[in-house]
Amino acid sequence: MRKLFLMTVIILSAVSALALAQEKGLKKKRPLPHDYGKVVINNFSEKNRIAPVVFDHWLHRAKFTCRLCHTDIGFEMKAGATGIKAEDNANGLYCGTCHDGKRVFDDKVLFNVCDKAKRDEVCDRCHSFGKNSRHESKFSEFAGKMPRERFGNGIDWEKAEKDNLIKLTDFIDGVSINRKEMPVQKDFSLEAKVSGLPEIVFSHQKHTVWNGCEVCHPDIFTGVKKGITKYSMIEIFDGKFCGVCHGKVSFPTTDCQRCHVKPVS
Repeated sequence: MRKLFLMTVIILSAVSALALAQEKGLKKKRPLPHDYGKVVINNFSEKNRIAPVVFDHWLHRAKFTCRLCHTDIGFEMKAGATGIKAEDNANGLYCGTCHDGKRVFDDKVLFNVCDKAKRDEVCDRCHSFGKNSRHESKFSEFAGKMPRERFGNGIDWEKAEKDNLIKLTDFIDGVSINRKEMPVQKDFSLEAKVSGLPEIVFSHQKHTVWNGCEVCHPDIFTGVKKGITKYSMIEIFDGKFCGVCHGKVSFPTTDCQRCHVKPVS
């Protein structure tokens, strides 16, 4: 009996250690380019016997700013945190802000995301987890026309916007509010904490194109003055501060030379 008890303890300890090792201390699997930035939303789907929603950031990022969706429309920055319901969409909130069967974009009427009358026709367009999706082939076609990048989904979005290969919408009638633009702060450098590592050059100009000021301040970075908010690379790797976007949708933190660009003097 005692031997059986000891054997059980050993097995449970081994399983726990294996589970812990899978979370920490091992290199994570690098997602395929078309999967980078993909979000699976399953707050209510499987509870209602329907496949979870698959949201492809690249498909929307090619047309809209991050600020538009995460500030004007009101999507949370963390996957699943918004708690979207079909009733919300049907009432013109969240996805239903644009996907209402009426709004026109690129000369096309956007499909009604939660149209009960066409449930069999439209549900699978979003509730597609575990099903065949055409987005993979669409991504390959789209990415082939964009400037290349080493990491993430392989697209240099910054250059694509700068070269007018994509044109970003940052205003939706009836949702967005006309406001006076704030002056963009100058670029500044941040000293690296590791000796010999190039300093970071942070560009407000590059970030405000996509985020405005509101996406980052005050929720992610409380202070608006350089040096007020204290953070470390460990926290960024943990999905905080810069890591809220970088490593999930924006280029990952493995691309050190995108930030650490100023030579050590």
